Amino acid sequence: MDILSKLFGGSSRIKIMRLFLLNPNDFFEKKDVGMRCRVPSGPLSKELKMLEEIGFIKKRMMLQIAPAGMNGSKKQNKKKVFGLKLNLDFSLLSPLENMLIATEPFANEDIIRRFRNIGKVQLVVITGIFIKNEESRVDILIVGDGLKKQSIESVLRTMEAELGKEIRYALLETKEFSYRMNVYDKFIRDILDYPHRKIINKLGIA
Repeated sequence: MDILSKLFGGSSRIKIMRLFLLNPNDFFEKKDVGMRCRVPSGPLSKELKMLEEIGFIKKRMMLQIAPAGMNGSKKQNKKKVFGLKLNLDFSLLSPLENMLIATEPFANEDIIRRFRNIGKVQLVVITGIFIKNEESRVDILIVGDGLKKQSIESVLRTMEAELGKEIRYALLETKEFSYRMNVYDKFIRDILDYPHRKIINKLGIA
């Protein structure tokens, strides 16, 4: 089986690859990969082994330092753990980046569908990671009434697992958003005055 057929072997593998591609300089423990990508331990071990065998990721021993005070300890605890990192010399790195992270990750309709049952939504603005705008302060702004924060966070955690990157978000009630708009609030202006996309706009914001 060649490298390409091994690379594209399922959604779990793609989520793991995105995590490393979007965090090229970070080392991850196996448990952290599983938690962030929401992949169970069994399948995770197989995926990581395969990606290491073809040279997409590399493993090395690293020193993990726990601050004093954790678990009742009065001094720093040090232990050696295996860390996994993207292999920056992997031969197919550039094509993979173009296929997996250079394009916008979610269609507008997909985002709208995911947030369908989170309350009375009036405005959804996407920027940041959703449109490849790295300078943005947030990735998504949701404005509405009766917003279900727990449901929203659950949707965002699922999207983060698919993206391989943390999603920065802001939730505002309609009244608060309108007030901030009227006083030219800097946070709101930093979102709306720079590249963004309104995928729901019941407020008629220009």
